[in-house]
Amino acid sequence: MAAADSILIFVLSLLVGTIGILAGARLVLDRDAGFVNAAVTALIGAAAWGITSFFVGWIPILGVLLMLVIWVGVINWRYPGGWGSAAAIGFVAWIVAVGILYALAVIGFVTADALGIPGV
Repeated sequence: MAAADSILIFVLSLLVGTIGILAGARLVLDRDAGFVNAAVTALIGAAAWGITSFFVGWIPILGVLLMLVIWVGVINWRYPGGWGSAAAIGFVAWIVAVGILYALAVIGFVTADALGIPGV
C-alpha cells in the first residue's frame, strides 16, 4: 500500500507542478506553452530542487535561496525570456499550485502538505 501511495503522490505532484508551470508560461510569455514541455520542466525542476536540497538545504536561508535559484534556473533554461520571465513563471506556478492543493484539501482528496512545486 505504501508503494501505491508514493506513486499516487508522485503523479499528483507532477500533475500539479505541470499545471502550475503551464499556467505561468502561458500567462507570462503570452503564448501557447506545451503540456509536455511543462511536465518535463516540472520533473527536472523537482529533481534539481531535491538534489540541491540534499546538499545545501540544511544551510539556514542560503540553502533555500540556492534551491529556489536552481529551480528558477531550470525554468529559465526550458523557456525563453530570461531570468525575470522565469521568476514570474515560477511565481505564477506557485500560486496556481497552492490554489489547486487548497481545493483538493478542502474536498478531502489530499492533505495540505502535498508537494508539487517547491514550498507548497
